[in-house]
Amino acid sequence: MSNPASPLPPRLIRVAVAGSVILMIAAGGLFYYASKSASSKRAANSEGEITVTIHPKSCEPNSLTLPAGKARFKIVNASDRAVEWEILDGVLVVEERENIVPGLSSIINANLQPGDYAITCGLLSNPRGKLHVTATAESDAQAKAKPSLVNFVGPLSEYRVYLSMQGSALIQAVDALNAAIALGDLAQAQALYVPARTIYQHIAPAAQRMAELNNAIEARADYYEKREQDPGFGGFHRLEYGLFAKNSVDGLTPVAKKLLADVTRLKQELLAQQLPPEQLITIISRNIRSLAETRSNGEEERYSHSDLNGFAANLEGTRKVVDLLRPLLTKSGPQVLASIDTAANDLDVQLNGFKDHDAYISYDKVDASQRKQIADRAKALADALDGISPALGLTGQ
Repeated sequence: MSNPASPLPPRLIRVAVAGSVILMIAAGGLFYYASKSASSKRAANSEGEITVTIHPKSCEPNSLTLPAGKARFKIVNASDRAVEWEILDGVLVVEERENIVPGLSSIINANLQPGDYAITCGLLSNPRGKLHVTATAESDAQAKAKPSLVNFVGPLSEYRVYLSMQGSALIQAVDALNAAIALGDLAQAQALYVPARTIYQHIAPAAQRMAELNNAIEARADYYEKREQDPGFGGFHRLEYGLFAKNSVDGLTPVAKKLLADVTRLKQELLAQQLPPEQLITIISRNIRSLAETRSNGEEERYSHSDLNGFAANLEGTRKVVDLLRPLLTKSGPQVLASIDTAANDLDVQLNGFKDHDAYISYDKVDASQRKQIADRAKALADALDGISPALGLTGQ
């Protein structure tokens, strides 16, 4: 039988206790320093931040005047449902944030040019606010120093061809969906919904510039006062709700007819509107960032759970733009191009992991950790895309 361990001498015990106290004090100091550092960063980030609070029927403030340049908005949702906030230049969306959860806030960073804009305030039926942006010496200098657009003529022309082809394919797909609904063929309509929706997601970044038209085509029920029961709720998601949540084509014929008319008009508008190179870059980055920050939660295709098809289509549309700009980036931003390609490939591999016999699985079978992985890879791609404008000497908007 072994002897019990001898007790430590009192002096060693005092040394050990003293050492423990020193470690606790050091840890406390490090925690205090980290807290102060984080607090300082938050204060620095919030300096000059403009808070806009969305109430059920209005925004506060509802009128803003700012100098041109970079602005940081904190959008607080004080209503009882998820909302969006947009800055509009006529019919075009300059900046937006979707699906801001009730009781929470979202940050929007915008680079604003001089002019008068409208701001939306939650529900589509709510009155719009006003945003006046005044010129500054810096904005005037930037306007004079803009790079020549000659190098961008080719990529922009090719993108118009892409929009035209995808627009035609979308009209054809929605026409087929419309015919199936008119015939009362639920199974065929369900089968045709996802392909039509996927084609739309190829050109969603450009389509989402058209505020009113895009709302008619794809606004979610959340943005209407009576949600799914609101008479104004139409477009893709109204069809999705009927086909997949209600498993019925009842009442969908007029909705499908209007969607066909709207996507036909969309193609015309996409080809009629000018798209400066800096905005081409902004819209693809914004689209991928919305995937990372909001759409990866599965709210957008909540009835059909076909989100993965849309994500893959968004990635394909983004790669189209990157490929059009590739010759310019190879010369002016090879490191930016390399980071974009890496991030795009990573997201592609992630999405392909959810295929079953070449078809994407239902998004309700993708768990929270997997959704976060998709969001993380989408964010990495959006961050990489943000490097294009500086590399090409453009000022993004």
